[in-house]
Amino acid sequence: MSWLDKVRNSIPFLEKRETPDNLWHKCPGCGTMLFTKEYEENQSVCPKCQHHGRVGPAERFAALFDGGTHTLLPQPTVKEDPLKFRDSKRYTERLKAARAKTGEGDALSVAKGRIEGLPAVVGVQDFAFMGGSMGTGVGAAFVAGVEAAIADRAPFVMFTAAGGARMQEGILSLMQMPKTTVAIQRLKEAGLPYIVVMTDPTTGGVTASYAMLGDIQLAEPGALIGFAGQRVIESTIREKLPEGFQRAEYLLDHGMLDMVVHRHQLRAELARLIGYLCLPATATVAAAN
Repeated sequence: MSWLDKVRNSIPFLEKRETPDNLWHKCPGCGTMLFTKEYEENQSVCPKCQHHGRVGPAERFAALFDGGTHTLLPQPTVKEDPLKFRDSKRYTERLKAARAKTGEGDALSVAKGRIEGLPAVVGVQDFAFMGGSMGTGVGAAFVAGVEAAIADRAPFVMFTAAGGARMQEGILSLMQMPKTTVAIQRLKEAGLPYIVVMTDPTTGGVTASYAMLGDIQLAEPGALIGFAGQRVIESTIREKLPEGFQRAEYLLDHGMLDMVVHRHQLRAELARLIGYLCLPATATVAAAN
């Protein structure tokens, strides 16, 4: 112990203050150090470079629904660890750790509420939960969201964020691709819109299924969107790919997206689209108010 530490410890009115580890956030886009509180209050968007950080269901629902008021749909019960999978850890241990980290039951949460007065059912994938990977729990939650939208005669808005299928569930994970596709067809047969908002990152089997089947395809700025990774594609076709070819702006320029919308304008834009796509429902809501 140094002389200065001995003097400091001998003075009774000087208390040692701990600095929180999460006081600052370094922007991945420009490297600017931001106060975490101010960053989160700005919906996790860097005020300097406008880099859109990843957010979970709670933050997304709070920013999207009127007054943050919403009703969470119960997480469907599915068989956990159907393949008794184990790599460096048991699958059950990974699920337990992901639930403790995020506070969510699985990678997809669904809620219903109102967006600028218009009813909507919204699903949000959480990349923090095992990379937002698609397993039987995600598939069941997606179908439950579609069923709630049909029951309420409301649009279904899906925020995607995933690394793809969940390897710990093998073929059962891949079967969620046709399962969710059939659910979307049921939504369309009911005459209800399906709106997709792709966030960073949206890849793998999620991109190959419900992420690309929206009536309207939106994305947040800079979102990584694709099926396979750039290096895998380049090594397969043996060609150099254009810079940023899997980013939202490039996909918008090449016709794969309808709009790239800043997070601060997303709520208003979704309300506008829902109003256009659900004219009878909109008129009913207006009459009720």
